[in-house]
Amino acid sequence: MMKTLGISAAVAAVALATPALAQDRETRAETAFAELVEGRTAGEPTNCISTFSSNDLRVEEYVGLVYERGDTIWVARTTNPRNLDRWDVPVIQRYSSRLCTNDVTRTIDRSSGMFSGVLFLDDFVPYTLDEDAEG
Repeated sequence: MMKTLGISAAVAAVALATPALAQDRETRAETAFAELVEGRTAGEPTNCISTFSSNDLRVEEYVGLVYERGDTIWVARTTNPRNLDRWDVPVIQRYSSRLCTNDVTRTIDRSSGMFSGVLFLDDFVPYTLDEDAEG
């Protein structure tokens, strides 16, 4: 009986800690994102962007996809940021030469190579370096 109570208490403690851990990770991710766009101004959102090299596309954990070109960073937030972490690699099935929010975007786990999810993206928002921030 005592073993059962001990195991139940441990399971309950983990269940209670899990939302707090996820919230802590989300808070850290939003802080990292704020640092990424610090000194930049958000522009007009768009559903497609021209990408010259997909090597410049990366995952921003618990935020979305980021594409850098020159002084501009394009960010497409995912509709469910908890489904996107640093181990995810986006695999995008494009329907045109541009990268669009309606392209089918799946993720695979970097370490196992297994399917890890599907991303639904909001519009790409350009963040351009402020003239005052250039040094």
